[in-house]
Amino acid sequence: MLAAMPTATNPPPRDEPPISVRLDACPGTLRLHMADDGALARVRVPGGVLTAAQAAALADAAVRLGDGALHLTSRGNVQLRGLDGDCGAALAGLLDAAGLLPSYRHERVRNIVASPLSGLDGAGHGDVRPWLGALDGLLCASEAATALSGRFLFALDDGRGDVASLGADVTLIASGAAGAASGDAASGPVEGAASSSAASGPVEGAASGGAVLHIGGAGGALRVRGTDAPRAALVAAEVFLDTAAESRSRAWRVSDLPDGTEELVRETARRLDAAGIGCTYAAGTSLPTGAAPAPGVVSGPDGHRALSVLAPLGTLTAAQWRLLAEVARADGAGEVRLTPWRGVVVPGLDHAAADARLGDLAAAGLITDPASPWHGVGACIGRPGCAKSLADVRADAATALGTGGGLPVYWSGCARRCGHPQGDWVDVVAEQDGYRVSVRGTSPEGPPPATVTEPTPPTAPAALAAAVASARTATACTHTPLTQ
Repeated sequence: MLAAMPTATNPPPRDEPPISVRLDACPGTLRLHMADDGALARVRVPGGVLTAAQAAALADAAVRLGDGALHLTSRGNVQLRGLDGDCGAALAGLLDAAGLLPSYRHERVRNIVASPLSGLDGAGHGDVRPWLGALDGLLCASEAATALSGRFLFALDDGRGDVASLGADVTLIASGAAGAASGDAASGPVEGAASSSAASGPVEGAASGGAVLHIGGAGGALRVRGTDAPRAALVAAEVFLDTAAESRSRAWRVSDLPDGTEELVRETARRLDAAGIGCTYAAGTSLPTGAAPAPGVVSGPDGHRALSVLAPLGTLTAAQWRLLAEVARADGAGEVRLTPWRGVVVPGLDHAAADARLGDLAAAGLITDPASPWHGVGACIGRPGCAKSLADVRADAATALGTGGGLPVYWSGCARRCGHPQGDWVDVVAEQDGYRVSVRGTSPEGPPPATVTEPTPPTAPAALAAAVASARTATACTHTPLTQ
């Protein structure tokens, strides 16, 4: 059981209709993915929250078993690369001992992002960390949840809108308003749901007031009490699984369902009511949007500080990672929080320690200033790590690095664009004859894409840098959203 499990390859039964959704092959820690640079393990870190000891254990695993680096993902998880294909048992043992594998059967479905500054800077409507612990526990206790794909995503947003914009399948938004025991002027009862006043049990310290439960990014939403929010999120995921099974779509995510989300919301409301969890329909409720944490010192209302840093191109050396863990242990609250923007937040420092330690992290090569030219620049692994990549995108990104500011930039070695950001971004994609630079996202207008077709030294790096710099100044995009 501890050995790395092979990728699933089972075809659909002969009597099932053809489907457009591929079988889920997301890597985990018990099922490794073979890449050109060795095996890859993806360690799920719900909410990005690690103790300093757990962070140290990940560094040990990277050095002992892999390439010695920690690769951050766009969901606040950690990837270990360059592993031997037969290291599964050793890796699982290390992570299990550190408390990073609470359930072998659920390790790939613990996909939860949470507002990384929640409870630290006084913004938002409350601290969502109690939701995080409760939802993770409920997931690991749910037999049905083992059927979720490795891509199904939960988001816990404290109301600031940072992780609400990440396109999660189930999103909880903390609300300053009281929970929904009955309809009001802004929300009414869902047909078939009686808005019971019974609760499923308290979540101590949960965000005050209520929560809005979004299933998918569009359509209706449900208001529930803050104490009921984690259970409501799990019920929504279980309803999704039943709906996907009934549609025979083998959908990985809510957006893959053929019939939209309206009935999904209504069935979730009915099941919540049956479980004694009150809810009301939140008409016209949209997902909020907010900014990712900027690098630097974050001040809190309690006098403590947090340090927010970013990893250049999302990769940390073992030495950088261990420094972060040591700062957390010696001067902070003993915790690090990984962000979905490939950053790290270290909470709990006093004023003097925060300033000094930020300098240490800057000296170690981490991004600590929004003006850094590396701020907002990301890339897939590219060559030589990925066989599908057409270029060494990380080296080319460094060569074409300009000034900081403007839209984020993401370099992709092929048209799959693995790990690309949400929202609008400068899309730099390697093609057979060079790079195509354009602006992508969700906004309706913007400049035409620029193209560099001959990236050969010495003129191409300058031309490529100019094309990227020009695209970064765009305020919107010209393209429809990506469908990959």
